[in-house]
Amino acid sequence: PRLLSQFFFADERVTRVVAEINGLDAELDPQQYLVLLNQLHLSQAHLLAVLERIMEECIPTQRHSRDYLVKFPEELLVDSLGNHMLFAAECLLAGTFLEVEEADGAQLRPQARNLLCSLELVRTVLREQSLSQPSSYPEPVQAVLVQFDRLFAEFELSYVSSLVGVKSPEEIYRQQEIIVLFCETVERALRLGYLTQEMIDGYEPLLMFTIPRLAIISGLLIYPEGPLSLEQSPEEMSRVFSPFYNLLKKIRDLLRVLSAEELCLLERSLCTAE
Repeated sequence: PRLLSQFFFADERVTRVVAEINGLDAELDPQQYLVLLNQLHLSQAHLLAVLERIMEECIPTQRHSRDYLVKFPEELLVDSLGNHMLFAAECLLAGTFLEVEEADGAQLRPQARNLLCSLELVRTVLREQSLSQPSSYPEPVQAVLVQFDRLFAEFELSYVSSLVGVKSPEEIYRQQEIIVLFCETVERALRLGYLTQEMIDGYEPLLMFTIPRLAIISGLLIYPEGPLSLEQSPEEMSRVFSPFYNLLKKIRDLLRVLSAEELCLLERSLCTAE
């Protein structure tokens, strides 16, 4: 059950698979080469998962900030991201640019080299520690882990930034404003009886249409200084709404001529219409 013991056996498996790959002629047996590559991918993923648990146990208050992850596109935030970063670093060090431009790859290569060297040091130190005192993490071990955690985070941010446009702080703030608008919309709809708590608790499918519709009305009339404010230019709005700037203006103008009773009737109809 000890994490250092788990690390030892996970590390042994990675070492064994790498040795098999190095002893194989890929041109003579390409199928076996692909099999071994898949085994390497899986064994490295397991090794990183155990290492992550060790860092959470050993240096929980010294972990490098991962706040930058909120800037990444959601499709990148998967469990295999860490293993993908390790593979990317290995490719860069070998001079292979699979996903990035050559100029970006040349700039990233020093970071990739530092990361992989740090990982090798971590593997060496943790193997030795697992064989001597597998239940403790002395200060030198902690220092090595802190350095690896920092280098990994720095490479991850740099590499992903070279692949995709990460969200700016302004765009993140706009998204947070939209979340607040939706929360206030739901609270208001519950208070006025447009929705019930049972519908929300039961994940009523109709809510996927109802809440955004009500949020548009709330954003244009009830909270006009929020993310749907039309006093700002389209460029200042969230990319979720900016393409519909002119349409939102027309909707706002139509809503303004409605009486309170007509607005209530409209909102209730939006909660039932498909």
